[in-house]
Amino acid sequence: MQTALSRLAAGTLTSVSLTEELIAGAERAGDLGAFVTLDADRALAEASAADRGPVRGPLHGLPIAVKDNIHVAGLPNTAGCEALAGFVPDQDAQAITRLRAAGAIVLGKTNMHELALGATSTGGPYGPARNPADPDRFAGGSSGGTATAVAAGLAPAGLGTDTGGSVRVPAALTGIAGLRPTTGRYPTGGVTPLSRTRDTIGPMAATVADLVLLDTVLAADHGPAEAPGPREVVLAVPEHHFTEPLHPRTAEVWEHCLDVLKTAGVRLVPVRLPEVETAEERAGFPITLHEAARQLPGYLSRATGAEPAALLARITHPDVRATMERVVFPQAVTESAYRAALDVRDRVLVDGYRRIFRETGAHAVLFPTTPLPAGRIDTDTERVPLDGVLRPAFPTYIRNTGPGSVAALPGLTVPVRSAGPGLPVGVALDAPWNTDRRLLGLGLLVEKLLEAGA
Repeated sequence: MQTALSRLAAGTLTSVSLTEELIAGAERAGDLGAFVTLDADRALAEASAADRGPVRGPLHGLPIAVKDNIHVAGLPNTAGCEALAGFVPDQDAQAITRLRAAGAIVLGKTNMHELALGATSTGGPYGPARNPADPDRFAGGSSGGTATAVAAGLAPAGLGTDTGGSVRVPAALTGIAGLRPTTGRYPTGGVTPLSRTRDTIGPMAATVADLVLLDTVLAADHGPAEAPGPREVVLAVPEHHFTEPLHPRTAEVWEHCLDVLKTAGVRLVPVRLPEVETAEERAGFPITLHEAARQLPGYLSRATGAEPAALLARITHPDVRATMERVVFPQAVTESAYRAALDVRDRVLVDGYRRIFRETGAHAVLFPTTPLPAGRIDTDTERVPLDGVLRPAFPTYIRNTGPGSVAALPGLTVPVRSAGPGLPVGVALDAPWNTDRRLLGLGLLVEKLLEAGA
């Protein structure tokens, strides 16, 4: 697939013409709810300078979309919350500084689930981020606006943030690629905080190849990321949790993926991962709530000049408000409960994944990114039907991405475009720690095999 980035690099597309096209498209497609703020004048000025000036780096002249919890100097940073609408940072986040140094241009700030506390990107003050594949359905979250922008062709690439799946879930639901790097791989300064041990910025793009370039810049890592031969690859396939249950559409695509990879010669090894069914309940949520209670209230006070408790009434989404009450008045997760959650993470999840990789020789764990495709905005934002049961939307959509996130693994979702008509479905790869470039190489291979469909 020829992308805007490859065309810019080849000189067959100017930054100004691309930026003008994207701005016009974003203005026409305002009903999709992709952008909260469009920085049209500054983006066009920087595009004009890029076309006239020397090449600054591998992203020269590329307009990108940025989730509205990542600071961009001079633009509001709402984090999807009306209470923060007046907060305008005077400095770029460290990740934005790296992207600008490589030649990228910030097109605007994108919609998201309020305060990044959800998986649908609906219910906030800026309206839902709609799924371009079916605008009556949500894009997923919490980085839904960036996914909408990339999937709709309103931005060639963008940034989200991922604590438990917030890059990969919306990427999968909208049919694009998304990467959660090993926690700590990218700089985190200048981001609305939730969990210091779980939060990370993650890039989103139409193809894995574009993610490779974005990762090169964000991680300052020029190491190789090349597709291996199919017969060189071993993938661990969980026989529980990740596939129990699946929506019929997701199950159909999942079986198609397994057939394609097996036919190509990839070795698929069945495994049982340790206690992943309770990973979020026993470790993920307690860690996030405890750490958010020690970071987020102070951030909100500095950003707004108000006491955090006074901001609760200005939170739109009822579930987000309920969670924030636990953050602002932290009584739910004691220090001892937090330490116990860290112990579960290290003793059960981290050691368990390490054992799986060691014993099987697997290069990654393979699974459906989400158990089901995107739900309807009018009926499925709080509870979603799966296998004949109405289930809470948030834990259902992060069911598969959560365990690896708690363990701080790098994770990648690849779109499956060869499985016939229907809502987008993604297939995910979680790899050992600090093997991000090898993971991206695996993604290139999986993407190529699935594009071919055989």
